Amino acid sequence: MNAVKSLGAIALLMIATTAAQAQSTIVMASTTSTEQSGLFSHLLPAFKQASGIDIKVVAVGTGQALDMGRRGDADVLFVHDQAAEEKFIAEGYGIRRYPVMYNDFVLVGPASDPAKVKGQDIVAALKNVAAVNADFVSRGDKSGTDAAEQRYWKQAGIDNKGTGYKACGCGMGPALNMASSSGGYVLADRGTWLSFKNRGDLTVLVEGDTKLFNQYGTMVVNPAKHPQTKVADAKKFVDWVISPAGQETVAAYKINGQQLFFPNANTAK
Repeated sequence: MNAVKSLGAIALLMIATTAAQAQSTIVMASTTSTEQSGLFSHLLPAFKQASGIDIKVVAVGTGQALDMGRRGDADVLFVHDQAAEEKFIAEGYGIRRYPVMYNDFVLVGPASDPAKVKGQDIVAALKNVAAVNADFVSRGDKSGTDAAEQRYWKQAGIDNKGTGYKACGCGMGPALNMASSSGGYVLADRGTWLSFKNRGDLTVLVEGDTKLFNQYGTMVVNPAKHPQTKVADAKKFVDWVISPAGQETVAAYKINGQQLFFPNANTAK
């Protein structure tokens, strides 16, 4: 009888442990740039060690990540389109937006630079691309990178982007692969570019323009909209990633000695 009771107690303990483990997993909707740059393989193990919480990342474009939050399919978001993030908060889908880190966008293209874009002016570069109908690969996926690219075309006053313009509806890595194989231009976040192995003849041609600044933010999905949101665990991630420990972990991620992201939780808006 005692053995039966002991087995029953062990079974109950296992069930409780399994339930606790299930409660210690949250879903993060984030961008392909944070995932394909390798940041999360560096960042999330450090968070789990500090908190015991697992994070399942769904890496999509920022627009899709925000839509996941609107549907209640994620607990926390980690994205990079500040205007869209602020709209998400204003609509009541998120509790509060917190800046986390930044890097920049770069215009990548063939070393021969047939459109003569090399320099620090992204708007002038896109005008040149359109003028000569140069091959240009656009994400076309409503991501943060795509939103930035479309903003630059608008600033250039260009509606007709040329016959070489192609939207792939894909992530940053596939877009870079397409540009590498076709010898085209592409706007990329620097983090994914630094981790990209299939560069071929591609090189950075436009960088340093203040317009190319790329801010990342994080938000917990509002439980008033979606009661199933694991608010406590999601907030633990937000609190950690903007804390000194989380910010130091972001800064420590490097490839070949180059830092990919720069923490600015306490200085950015």
